[in-house]
Amino acid sequence: MNKPPNILFLMSDEHRADVAGYEGNDVVRTPTLDWLASTGCVFRNAYTPSPICIPGRQAMMAGQLPRTCGCERFGEDLPPFSMTFAKRLAQYAYRTVCCGKVHHSGPDQMQGWTNRLAPDAELMDRYIDGLVEDEVAKYKPGPGIGKWTNQKEIERAGVAHGRYQQFDETVIGSAKMFIRRHFLDPEYDRPAHHRPLMLKVSLLQPHYPFFTDADKFEYYLNRVPIFSNQERFPHPALSRTQCGPDVDANERDIRRATAAYYGMVETVDEHFREAIEALEHVGEDLDDWIVIYTTDHGDMLGEHGIWEKTQMFEASVRVPLIVRWPRRFAPRVIEENVNLCDLFATICDLTGVPLPGPAETVNEAGLDSRSLVPLMSGQTEEWHGRCHNETVSQCRGTDLMIKRDSLKYLCYKRPNCVEQPEVLFDLRLDPCESRNVVDDPAYRAELATFRRRREELGWSP
Repeated sequence: MNKPPNILFLMSDEHRADVAGYEGNDVVRTPTLDWLASTGCVFRNAYTPSPICIPGRQAMMAGQLPRTCGCERFGEDLPPFSMTFAKRLAQYAYRTVCCGKVHHSGPDQMQGWTNRLAPDAELMDRYIDGLVEDEVAKYKPGPGIGKWTNQKEIERAGVAHGRYQQFDETVIGSAKMFIRRHFLDPEYDRPAHHRPLMLKVSLLQPHYPFFTDADKFEYYLNRVPIFSNQERFPHPALSRTQCGPDVDANERDIRRATAAYYGMVETVDEHFREAIEALEHVGEDLDDWIVIYTTDHGDMLGEHGIWEKTQMFEASVRVPLIVRWPRRFAPRVIEENVNLCDLFATICDLTGVPLPGPAETVNEAGLDSRSLVPLMSGQTEEWHGRCHNETVSQCRGTDLMIKRDSLKYLCYKRPNCVEQPEVLFDLRLDPCESRNVVDDPAYRAELATFRRRREELGWSP
């Protein structure tokens, strides 16, 4: 009997797609990701289903867009015992093991994983059965306690070893310990590698706070680029961050935060190298494994005067995605528009696991997931035909993005956007996203197509 392939799923948090060597960035040092890219399939136009941590991650796991799976805002989780790709693989004999961040906020902290190591498990107040809200209200944090403003994030950027760095070190240590036990178990001699494995190594970096070690900070400080496009975009939803007050930062402040961010990206790359070397140490050939790398969303890093994520600008909504399996797929750069929701169907296709029926999925709504295997094999006709080379992202129940080819359509259902509910970018002519062509007669036919698709998605402005 041929055992299905093992899977190593590498995931970071808030990794802007263009801060990687294989993307042409000649400052950041990412030799591990560059190796994966040079020997795997690189999706240059991969997008998150939501540029917010929890919805983006849970939509990816469920293979459904945020509105489909009911997870549209920070803090909203999938219903307990939902169909995730981890659960689907576990149903077909895989050990599904996650080391690190999953970002569930509800009572089901497993959601299909058979093991969780170094977990970020946390039950948010809204999911506590019988919560007495009046009692909780007595203990709200005082002034200055809680999430930092972006202003403070930038002012505090620099050399430090914070809790995110400590968490990631624990994650990679737990992953290495699991690999040793799963494949060798030299003390008790009960290895478990007779069953197929999905091992997810999920880190917190390069998510802010912007901390890194001294050597990396010193290396990057006078090398990192500062984005020239600092002007705010003239639109009520795209002109400011949704994560706090506007930032007043000088070039040195921005440079320090960016240098620390680059240092964290390099640290992530080093940790992933540790995981790969641990597998090689126990005798595994990575060419036999499916290796996936991605993140949940990007970071604006001051572009358009905005920090953090939540925006539908490329820096926030486009993500790195690499799938490596050299036994089956030659290295390839894929330009088609894809979505992290597509990983569910892709993983099932690669492993031979049947897709769940609609009645088995979250809300019995079926999957918003398409296999990427044809694209990895160089077959693009159906993607441009039946799939319209389309990808969709949704945010907070108010913001919608539809991208087809190089055109990106945005629609906002917010009170402050009544006068300007739509934005249209042509990324081929305007990669910096500085010109809204929604009123340009040359795009009238395309705009009508986007509006029809918007209505199909139930997203009237």
